[in-house]
Formats: sequence, C-alpha cells, structure tokens
Amino acid sequence: MHAAYTSQMPRTARSLPIYSGAPVDTLQRPLRDVRLSVTDRCNFRCSYCMPAEIFGPDFAFLPRAELLTFEELALVARELVALGARTLRITGGEPLVRRDLEQLVALLRALDASEALSGEPLDIALTTNGSLLAKLAAPLRAAGLNRITVSLDSLSPATFTRMSGSALPLESVLEGIAAATAAGFSGIKLNAVIRRGVNDADVPALATFAREGGHTLRLIEYMDVGSSNGWRLDEVVPASEILAQLHARYPLEALAPSRPGEVANRYRYLDRRGEIGLIASVSAPFCGDCTRARVSADGQLYTCLFASEGSDLKRYLRPVPDAAALRDALHARWSARDDRYSEIRDAETANRLPKVEMFRVGG
Repeated sequence: MHAAYTSQMPRTARSLPIYSGAPVDTLQRPLRDVRLSVTDRCNFRCSYCMPAEIFGPDFAFLPRAELLTFEELALVARELVALGARTLRITGGEPLVRRDLEQLVALLRALDASEALSGEPLDIALTTNGSLLAKLAAPLRAAGLNRITVSLDSLSPATFTRMSGSALPLESVLEGIAAATAAGFSGIKLNAVIRRGVNDADVPALATFAREGGHTLRLIEYMDVGSSNGWRLDEVVPASEILAQLHARYPLEALAPSRPGEVANRYRYLDRRGEIGLIASVSAPFCGDCTRARVSADGQLYTCLFASEGSDLKRYLRPVPDAAALRDALHARWSARDDRYSEIRDAETANRLPKVEMFRVGG
C-alpha cells in the first residue's frame, strides 16, 4: 500500500508562538498563512488544476460583482492578521489577470501599521504562472510585494504547452521570471508539479535552470485537488523518487525548516549553489503543521485545500462592513477547524469526494 494511505496521527505546530487573542484549531494549529484569491479566471488550462476539456470557452466564471473588492480583501486580511496571520499570499486563478493588482499590494502593505504586528512587517507574496509578469513585476515590487513564486512545470516547449493547456509560449514565463529578477525580487521560487509520464524526466533540467538563475526550485507531488483533474495514484511521483533522481545529478544534503509550519522539505546542493524543496502532500502528509487559510475571490473561507465547503464572509462585508462580527466569525471557524485530509485520504475515495477546485482558492 502507498505510504500516504496508512492512517497517521497528526503532527502539531506547537512550536509556533501563539499571539494574544489568537485562536488555535482543534489540533492546536495556529493561523499563520493566508491565501487571498483575487479571481477564479486563468489564462492557462493546466491539466492538474483546470483541464481545458472541462473548463472550456463557455465556462461561467464569477461575475465581477461577486468578486471581493480590494478594500474588502484588505479588511478580511486585517482581521486575519489580528488573529495571528503573518504571511499573505495573493493567488487566483491567475492573479495577474485582475487589473491594478498593485493597488491591493499597497493596501496589504499598509497593514504593517496594525497594532497586532507590533512593528513586525508582513510577508506579502504572490503565486503566478508568470505569463503576464514581465510588465507587472516592477510596479508590484514598488507597491510592497516581498516575494514571487512562479509555476514552471517544464522547460520543454512541447511539454510546457501540454501541461499549461495554453497557446501562450514558454518564453512569456521565462521573460516574466527575468523581469522579476531585474525588479529586485530575490529568492524567486519556481514551482513544478511532477506527473509521471508527463514531465518527470524534466526535473534535472528544471534544477539546472534554477541553480543557474539563483532561484529555488520546489517540486510538488501531483495531488487530488478538486474533482476535475482525473487524479490517479500511479501518476504520482513520490518525493523520495524525485530526490533520488536529483541527488544522482547534483548531490544534496537535508536542511532544517526555515520556519515552523513550512510545507517543503528543504535540501541544499553540496556545492552550496542554492537549494530545492520537495512538497510531499501525498507520500508524506504534513497536515499537523498546516497553518493556512484560504479566502476565495467571492469571499468564502476555506480551511483546507481539499475542503468541500467554505464559510461565507461576504455577509460581514456587504452591504456595510462589520469588522467586529467578521473577526468573531473568523475566530470561531478557525477554533473549530479539524482538517487533516492528506493524512487520512483513501485511494478508493480520493476521486469521489467533492472538493473545491484549486483555481478558486489558490494552491
């Protein structure tokens, strides 16, 4: 039996400090990281997230009026910061298809003045497919964005097109990465979802590209996110296998986590030319350390990437915002959280359970 499908007792994130007034969930996990989705739209149709045969040209995305405004997103973020969140990650869909995104970054950066932070600056990050980044990297940096993660599943144009499901060329993403570097973003992370028989042979080339560019490559096991990607266990390349493949090319040594609750297992090249991360949600679940909440573009709060239902926050934002009621609702929902899907998933039921699609809540 695959290691992921043996029941495991959850690890806990007790090594994280608990801020005054901040909740912990039923497994003693504090809230630290928030994914803020700004749109459910995307200009890619990646097979593991939004396959084109299902999400075609006629697919009905959220109407504009249903999206939270930047001011509403900033208010939700402010209340989550008051409850302990210290990293805010902007996601989608593809977040860069939403206009004027630098305005949201500026609103989030203004939260640095929050009393809850006591002078501790927020970590504001962005996950993007990179195809629109070339023109937007500099304004986002100027607005106060700290970090960028770019999805890059292959350096082979043919494989890239197959996985992205888009006519946009690989070169557009590479130009975006170069522009982000030129704008002053350091430590850019490159995320690659590895799928057996599709791009597993591309791992060494991705590692070389990241090493030479000064980026951190993060290799992610193919997950059963959502209900539409046709996930199969035999297409998962376990992190241990990916690590062995890389170690044969570039000898590696394990590193300690850079912070409690970190999802990637870190390794450093023995020649000190950078590091990689392996995210093993299937073969080595890390639910016990999960400190993440996700807010969809239409104001639903999800406490797990594999959740089937969210909690409606829009009722506290419209027609008139009620910050106190919003904070109480967020506190109550996090305190009741008991999610540990990856630790208890079953190979027979993984594709039968309804789950929110990843493009609605970010990865």
